[in-house]
Amino acid sequence: MTIDVARARAETPGCERVLHFNNAGAGLMPVPVLEAQIAHLRREAEIGGYEAKDEAGERLVALYPSIARLIGAEPDEIALVENATVAWDLAFHSLAFGPGDRILTAEAEYASNYIAFLRMAERTGAVIEPVPSDASGQLDVAVLEARLQASDAGPAKLVAVTHVPTNGGLVNPAAAIGAVARRHGVPFLLDACQSIGQLEVDVSRIGCDFLSATGRKYLRGPRGTGFLYVRRSILDRVEPPFLDLHAAEWVAPDRYRMRPDARRFENWEFNVAGLLGLGAAVDYALDWGLGSIALRVAALAEELRARLGEIPGLTLRDLGQSHCGLVTFTLEGREAGALRDALRAQAINVSVSNPGSTLLDATRRRLPDLLRASVHYYNDEAEIGRFVEAVRALAK
Repeated sequence: MTIDVARARAETPGCERVLHFNNAGAGLMPVPVLEAQIAHLRREAEIGGYEAKDEAGERLVALYPSIARLIGAEPDEIALVENATVAWDLAFHSLAFGPGDRILTAEAEYASNYIAFLRMAERTGAVIEPVPSDASGQLDVAVLEARLQASDAGPAKLVAVTHVPTNGGLVNPAAAIGAVARRHGVPFLLDACQSIGQLEVDVSRIGCDFLSATGRKYLRGPRGTGFLYVRRSILDRVEPPFLDLHAAEWVAPDRYRMRPDARRFENWEFNVAGLLGLGAAVDYALDWGLGSIALRVAALAEELRARLGEIPGLTLRDLGQSHCGLVTFTLEGREAGALRDALRAQAINVSVSNPGSTLLDATRRRLPDLLRASVHYYNDEAEIGRFVEAVRALAK
C-alpha cells in the first residue's frame, strides 16, 4: 500500500517539534509505542511491578509471533534482549573458537563487533579475516566464496557481517552472503541493527543462522530493547554465554536443563514497559507494511542524495549497489560535528559517523567524520527541501 504520510506524521508527536533525520540513531516513537509504555508504567505504580507484568502476560507472549512475522521466522526462534549489541554478543559468544579458527567479516564492519573479534582472537588464537569490498563498496561475495574454499587456511568458523553499516548508505548483499555460507556449512551472523524497520528482512531468504536487532532505530521503538533470532537447526550446536533460572531449569542438585528454544538466550529480569513498547512498534511497522516502508524510505533518500549533490563543495560518501535510508556526506572546509550542532540549533536532527566506527572502511577510503542524515517514511518532501537549504546556507 502507499504510505499515508499525513497520518504517519499526525501519529508522530515529534514531527511538530523537529525535522528528524536521525532515524539510524533513534527513530521518533509513534503514539501507540509511547502509550503502551506509559500505560504499563502507570499500572506498575498502581498495582506493583510483578502484578503489572502478570496482567500484561498475553501481550508479552504475543511479542514472539509478531517479531517472527516481521523477519520470516518462527516464534520459538526469537529471544528478547536489552539491545542489539547484547543480542549480537550473545550469538557470537555462544560459538567455540580455537587457534587458527577463522572469523570472516566485512571491511565496513561496526566497531563493537570488531572489538569482540579482536578480544576473541587474543583469548583463543582465532584469526580475523576481513573480506575486501568490491568495486561498488559492498562485501565481495566472490572473494568470500574463494576464502571459504581455501584449503591452505584454518577452518572457517563464522561469517559475521553488518547488513547496513553505520555509514555509507550501503546495503550488504545478505542473501548472497547467506547462500555462500550455507554451501560451506559455516554459521552466518547478521547484524541487522539498521536494516530492521526500513527494509524487508526475511531470515529464510537470507539464510542467516543468527540475526541481531534493536528497537530504537528504524522500528521506532523504545531505547533499551532488542531481539535475537537463532535458527532452530543451530540451537543444539551453540551454548549461551550465561544462563539463569529463566534460560534453564535446575532439575537436580547436580544438573540443569536448558530451554529448548531461543529463549535460552534471555534472562529473567527485563524492562516490561520497554518490551510492550517494542511490541507496539513491531505491530505498527507490520500495519504499514515493510515493503511500502522500504519503497518510501528509498525514494526519500534518493531525492535527498540528488539535491545534496547539487551543493558546491559537498561530497556524498555513499557506497554499494543498493542504497538505503542513510545518506552520508562531507562539506568542504566544515567539520561534521560543527555542522550537526548548527543544524540542531535549527531543530534539525542528524548525527556524525566517525572513522573509528568503521575503521577498516574509513582507513581504506581516507574518510574524515561524516555527517549522516537518515530518513524515514514519516518524513516528507518539504523536510527534504528545508534540510537541503539549511545545508546550502551552511556551505556558504
